[in-house]
Amino acid sequence: MIILIALLALGLWALVATIVELRRDGYRPIPTDWSRVSRRDSLDSAEAGHLYR
Repeated sequence: MIILIALLALGLWALVATIVELRRDGYRPIPTDWSRVSRRDSLDSAEAGHLYR
């Protein structure tokens, strides 16, 4: 019975810690800064193909 209570307490602690860390991780959707995106060059428009001999 003590082991069951310890496992439930550990599981509850892990759940709370996970929620807290997910809220503090700093990952938020932010708009793209298009001034930092590289321009397209000729290699971007190249088509992938297969060469059979």
